[in-house]
Amino acid sequence: MMSRKLLVTLLLVVLCTCAAYMFLLGNIRDSEITDRVAINSIVKLTEQNWGAVRGDMYPESPYDFAVVDSSDILLYQSAAGIAGSVNEAINHRDTLIDVTVQDLVVGKVIIHNDYSAVFSRLKLNFTLVSAAALLLLILLCLAYILQLNRMIFRPFRQMQRFAKHIAKGELDIPLEMDQDNMFGAFTESFDLMREELAAARHNEYLANKSKQELVASLSHDIKTPVSSIKAITELMLLSADNDKVSRQLNTLYAKADQIDHLVTDMFHATMEELNELQVNTTEEPSTLLAVLIENANYYEQITAAPIPECLLSTDPLRLQQVIDNVVNNSYKYAGTAIDVACETVEGFLVMQFTDYGPGVPGDELPLLFNKFYRGSRAVHQSGSGLGLYISRYLMRKMHGDIVCYSSGNGFIVKLLIPLAGKN
Repeated sequence: MMSRKLLVTLLLVVLCTCAAYMFLLGNIRDSEITDRVAINSIVKLTEQNWGAVRGDMYPESPYDFAVVDSSDILLYQSAAGIAGSVNEAINHRDTLIDVTVQDLVVGKVIIHNDYSAVFSRLKLNFTLVSAAALLLLILLCLAYILQLNRMIFRPFRQMQRFAKHIAKGELDIPLEMDQDNMFGAFTESFDLMREELAAARHNEYLANKSKQELVASLSHDIKTPVSSIKAITELMLLSADNDKVSRQLNTLYAKADQIDHLVTDMFHATMEELNELQVNTTEEPSTLLAVLIENANYYEQITAAPIPECLLSTDPLRLQQVIDNVVNNSYKYAGTAIDVACETVEGFLVMQFTDYGPGVPGDELPLLFNKFYRGSRAVHQSGSGLGLYISRYLMRKMHGDIVCYSSGNGFIVKLLIPLAGKN
């Protein structure tokens, strides 16, 4: 459709231009027509009054003229400045007409040809016609530009605004469609895409909501058996008859209590659509670390050095979660004894866990804390690659940090736990 309109517009321009110049050529041709009646009238009057040629015997004429006899003597001149002899007339290219009396040529009428006036008149006509043709061309070009704007540029701008709305996620704003322009089908397709994206987003929302409801339901269901385990463990503690059984039951109770807290967090995070785990720091004595280490020592492979006495700013539940992750990784990937040493350094209590396994290749160390990353030596082990990622997140929320590196004899993880009032 756009190509057809363009062709029609161009044809109109050509036709109008040709018509204008045809009119100009016709004007030029008409301007060159001589008034033979007026000239014949001058010649006849001169022949009839030969010998008594006077100015008052000639009616008003469109031409200036002069009359000379056969000896080239000027008898009459209608205006000054025109040719008064045959030689002057020839030089000026005036028209010479014989005056005949009784079949004898007795003189000549010189019709003055004013070429400068004719040229000026033709020049004026040519200018007017050219200006009209140019104005018409300009108007047609403006009309074509407006048509291009309506058919191409404006739809493109609408699509650009539409793309910005889509990029911002504003899928409720439809794309205006104009069936008369060449992009009508494209705009309809883009609007269909918007509707499909909106439908996909709604389905995703419903799916996420369903998953959240499932996780909340499972979390609630898990809490019941965990509570039962805790209750049974408490009863068994009352009847324990030796230190080893009591220690194992205490570990079991601590783990069940930890599971209960984690499931509670998951339940609340799901129901409240939270994107982060809550960390609540309090001031705790450093003796807490001995309890947390003992809770993670269910294989009895941890040897802990004395812990400096100080106050820590930490969340016991989250710190237990971090220690469990570190210890579980050592159990899983090293399978050796674990040494724990503590010291205070520049406002932190540095808790160092050392195992004696193969360690981690140097090029993989910077990647260990990335979400879902699992090293080359973890291929045949179960896991999700979230343990160290979550541990660093929790430590930094407590204003501490976690670092790890390989040594010549194994793998070392350091927890930087802030001292109370120091950070």
